[in-house]
Amino acid sequence: MKNRLDEGIDLNDPLCHVGSANDALYQYAKNDVIEFGLKVDQRPFLSLKFQAHEIGSTFLNRANNISWPDLGRTSLFNPHFQYLSAARLAPQENYPKDTYSVEKERQISSEQGRCELVAHFLHHYGKREKVRFDDLRHPRSRFDDLLSQANAWTGEISPNTHVIVKDNEKNFEISYQFDLEGGQFPTNAFKAENVGFGISYSLPIIVAVLAAEKDAILLIENPESHLHPQGQAELAELMALAAQNGVQILMETHSDHIINGTLVAVKKYQTEGKGISHDNVRIYYFDRDETCHATKAEAVPVLEGGRVIHPPKGFFDQFRMDIKTLMGF
Repeated sequence: MKNRLDEGIDLNDPLCHVGSANDALYQYAKNDVIEFGLKVDQRPFLSLKFQAHEIGSTFLNRANNISWPDLGRTSLFNPHFQYLSAARLAPQENYPKDTYSVEKERQISSEQGRCELVAHFLHHYGKREKVRFDDLRHPRSRFDDLLSQANAWTGEISPNTHVIVKDNEKNFEISYQFDLEGGQFPTNAFKAENVGFGISYSLPIIVAVLAAEKDAILLIENPESHLHPQGQAELAELMALAAQNGVQILMETHSDHIINGTLVAVKKYQTEGKGISHDNVRIYYFDRDETCHATKAEAVPVLEGGRVIHPPKGFFDQFRMDIKTLMGF
């Protein structure tokens, strides 16, 4: 977000807090250079190398010369980028106001992906903007504005839930209201702190996905946090629909319900034409190389119909092992 790639790379703030060069450099590295590869549009592949020899430094200087016009103004972290970390805020009494970050930069987070600006974002854009893709518009709502659709999708996670955002001048407040069966009047509005954590944890994801446009980049950690299985499956469906429309979603999950929900969306795309094509899904299983303490990434191919063949050992196989034990196999 600081647009300093032509000089080097910051290790801390506003989106992350890696520490110093000593924290970033691999313990068993053969040299003190950290390298990233970058592919933007139709341009050639770009290799960015940064010098990490000053172990206490929080800024790593560039270690290679490259020919890349406007590198200093090339930013992944633009108004079409959102980072939603695993450390999303629990329900809060009040949510901060940040006019520049929300209304100029369109950010839901300004502090390490905590999604602390979701109330301001939803209040500002909720009635101003419409959901861009037809198949993301939930049939539960007759309206296609962001607020109405966020409420409709939130209702999939907690039935008949309504999100209410109030501007308190200095900050924002989020509360939730619930419809009653039989056409009765809805409940009173409950403070976010008195409602289950899952709604507050999933709301920023729903808002970010519905507000995204084609080619936007969303980094989402642990979308399953505090959600029951059905809610996780519904969230996976929403993200799959957005990805099929060209929203780039990079997601880290430990949930078989998120994985299975994505695979179901692949199956639905084949049978119903609404979901996501298997060609637009990439799954990687990360394990640790015990010999050199390094991460191993193994591709898990997704075939038509949502089928996965020859998954690696440890890839969401605990349920199968538990069933075998329970059945006495």
